[in-house]
Amino acid sequence: MNSVNPKVDFFFNKAKKWQEEFEKLRMIILDCGLTEELKWGVPCYTFEKRNIVLIHGFKEYCALLFFKGALLDDARGILIQQTENVQAARQIRFTNVREIVKMKPILKAYIHEAIEVEKAGLKVNFKKTADFKIPEEFQNKLNEIPALKTAFDALTPGRQKAYIFYFSQPKQSKTRESRVEKCMQQIFNGKGLNDQ
Repeated sequence: MNSVNPKVDFFFNKAKKWQEEFEKLRMIILDCGLTEELKWGVPCYTFEKRNIVLIHGFKEYCALLFFKGALLDDARGILIQQTENVQAARQIRFTNVREIVKMKPILKAYIHEAIEVEKAGLKVNFKKTADFKIPEEFQNKLNEIPALKTAFDALTPGRQKAYIFYFSQPKQSKTRESRVEKCMQQIFNGKGLNDQ
């Protein structure tokens, strides 16, 4: 069995909620021979330096997050896609220790499968920015103002997607339009939606 990483202990010790659940998940994962690290402030488990799974807690549940969950077989249908925009990661959620104990063999099977996915070098096919529908209001602006199109095309794919999602969210055309207007300068400045 792999050992616990003392650097990660503080996460488990400071957890007010889900402490027992976290400990149980930690032991199951370490039993699978993964290396424990602290990344993004949460316990992350790696195989040959590649992220396999992490543990995190929310108000309503705690979860195991598989980085490439979309590639797992999910024979039991227990993997959850957090939002429709999450392309690769999938969660298994828990609300109490009993669930975790009951699912121990299943969780181990999923973790081993996730390790196999890494060993095989499988990759998630991420949607390209071009696969996302650009809202009409934004497309009109891009057609109207060539410099805006040039600036938008120069952004990283992640920044482009963030803008497209943001512009697509409102149900009303007027709201979409005003979002586009508000963000134009930011795009011209080569900045992403949330860049200061």
